[in-house]
Amino acid sequence: MSEQIAKIFGWGLLIFGVIIIGWTLYSSYNIFTGKVVLPEFFEIPAEKQISIQKETTQDIQAQLQQMLEEQLKGILPVDTLTKLLNLVVWSILAGILIFGGSQISGLGIKLIKK
Repeated sequence: MSEQIAKIFGWGLLIFGVIIIGWTLYSSYNIFTGKVVLPEFFEIPAEKQISIQKETTQDIQAQLQQMLEEQLKGILPVDTLTKLLNLVVWSILAGILIFGGSQISGLGIKLIKK
């Protein structure tokens, strides 16, 4: 009787592990093809407000900083770094989920073989 329960439980673990792996791969496929929006683990910070004072050195420094920011925006769009970080975090999370699903399925297979 306990062997039958172990096999049933093993099949349940096997199916659960395969579902976790399948869901993770399906979600990753949808994210990387652009069908689903990437989960935002990191957000774009709000625009910094520059307080420009009447002093000429502060004014020149603020103008220089603004020009530098505009040049950098032309080279590297603002949200590129956050999108890259979000993709890296999602890839790590997907790897952990796939690894966990394979471990759960492995336990299920061991219980089925008993």
